[in-house]
Order: sequence, then structure tokens, then C-alpha cells
Amino acid sequence: MGSHFDQIIREGLRDGRLDRYYSTSVPEADKDLGVRVSDSAAAYITRWTPIRYSPGRIHFVGATIFDRAVARRLEGGVEVFGGFAGQTLHSASRAKELGATSIELHSATAHAATSFDRFQDATAQWRIEPTWLNARMVAKQVREYEIADRIYVNSEYSRRTFLDHGVPETKLVRTYLATNPRFDSATRSRTDSTFRVVYTGGLSVAKGVPVLLEAFSRFRVQDAELVLIGGWSTRAMRRYLEAARRSDPRVRITLGDPLPILVNADVYVHPSYQDGYGYAPMEALACGLKLIVTEDTGMKENIVEGQNGFVVKTGSADAILDRLNTIHAAS
Repeated sequence: MGSHFDQIIREGLRDGRLDRYYSTSVPEADKDLGVRVSDSAAAYITRWTPIRYSPGRIHFVGATIFDRAVARRLEGGVEVFGGFAGQTLHSASRAKELGATSIELHSATAHAATSFDRFQDATAQWRIEPTWLNARMVAKQVREYEIADRIYVNSEYSRRTFLDHGVPETKLVRTYLATNPRFDSATRSRTDSTFRVVYTGGLSVAKGVPVLLEAFSRFRVQDAELVLIGGWSTRAMRRYLEAARRSDPRVRITLGDPLPILVNADVYVHPSYQDGYGYAPMEALACGLKLIVTEDTGMKENIVEGQNGFVVKTGSADAILDRLNTIHAAS
């Protein structure tokens, strides 16, 4: 989300359309343009109250507190107001009251109802942790879709889910996200012969991490390594990952810059149950890795089957394992 937000800011400045932005973090260099919105209330509620045990409620409360805080800070003279889906209902409504002539919504995912269904599939298949997307958040996003004049989507996959749920095609604007140029200019730097599989992002059920771990556990190549780059958000997921690491010493979990690992790897797996775009797999593709991605991701439109990767059935460890074996045999 941070990379997506940064691109919106840069494009707004380039086009002369950006007057002000609101964020929980504003760089010192942007202090005249950016308005910092404190997240201390959300931090307290989601850390010290029973809400902390529910990822869905954490997400809803945090987004709503931010949304209402932005609404309170808005002033007159707003012509166009934009925000991310899930964080914009109250602030967009306030912008309309102040005379905004256009509400622009940026959707980082598929239609909320599609996302909810896919994540329900994930939690039903892997009873490890609940989803971060609950019914209240879906209802809020649907209301945002209704009041928006434009909805920006980042893939044909996402666009199709909005059309399938009755959103008028005239509202939808296809945009294209870009990876950081440092990935495009990266040079492959193999330091060993280990067949290295990489995943970058949130270590969650919704992202399909258990599917990847199940596939890799049956990948019968001893000189192989699975590197998971990211962090978990629930205790249950932490316990699951720690158990997976204990049972298979080929699994490594780390944090930090993925670039040094990507240039020394063979394949990137994007096992998500739903993803509107996918910066991480695009970065891996820029580094020259073969990709395995699921059919419920926007990333699939960048795959030339059998050449730079494969598209597999969502939630299928068998399909991922089959493609890992194919790529390994060809390496």
C-alpha cells in the first residue's frame, strides 16, 4: 500500500493536481503538503482492548478512526477528493459537503465482496486465523463505491470483479502501477547452487502462505530453500509458521529488503487467494525470476504461460508443487 500511495502522490505532483494529502506518516520534506493524522487512538484500541484478538475488527476500527480524523481536518475549496477504498467514506462525504465536484476512489484489491468470498475460502481451508476483512468493512466499501465518481483499478482482474457486482463501467478507470526502478536494473547474482523459492509480503492465510508451505513440504529437492520475507499479524499464524520451520529446516523466515534475496533466487510464488495487483511479484519478475501466481490475482495478466511463469488454481498446493517441479527440472 505504501508504494501505491507514493505513486499517487508523485503523479499528482507531476500533473499539478495535488494540493494536500493526509497520512499517518509525513516525511519532513513534505511537511508543507502532507498533513499527519495521528494514529494513537487506533493504536491504543487495537493493542489494549479485546479488539486486538480480531483482525477484522482491528482493520475496521483503524480505517474508520483514520477516515473520521481526515474528515475533521478537511477545509473548504476541495474540488477533487481521493482516497483508498475502506478509508474514505466519512472523509469523502465531508468533501462533498464542502463542495467537491468529484470523488475518486483507489482500490488496491478486487471488489470487496469478491475479496470477502475468497478470504472466506481461505479461512475455511486453513483454520489458522480469521480474515482481516469482515462484513462491516465490505458494507463500508460498497457504500464508497456508490458515492465515488471514479474508481481506479490496477488490473483487468479487479476491473472484472467490479463489473460482476454491478458497478457501472463508466465509473471504472484502469491504471498501471510501477515497480521501483532499482528492481529493473538489478543484476542476477547467484552465490550458490541452492534452488531458492521466494515469497514476499504479509505472512497470512489470505495471502496463501499455508498453501505454499504445504507445496514446499512435498517438494523433494534437498538442496532447496523457501524464503518467506515478511511478518505475521496473529499469534496463531506465528505458531503455525514456527512449527513449519521446525519441521522443515529448508524454510527460512526473514524481514528486510527483498532485493538481495531475489537476485540470488530461482522462482517467486504468489499464492494469494485474492490480490488486485501485486508489487512484490512484479519486483521478482523485474529481477528475472520465474513466477507462479494464482488465478485470483491481477498479477496473472503479466504471465506468459511457460515462458516467464505459470498461473495456477487458487488454493491448490498440488498445482504449485507441480510447477515447482517443472521449473526445477528446467533449471
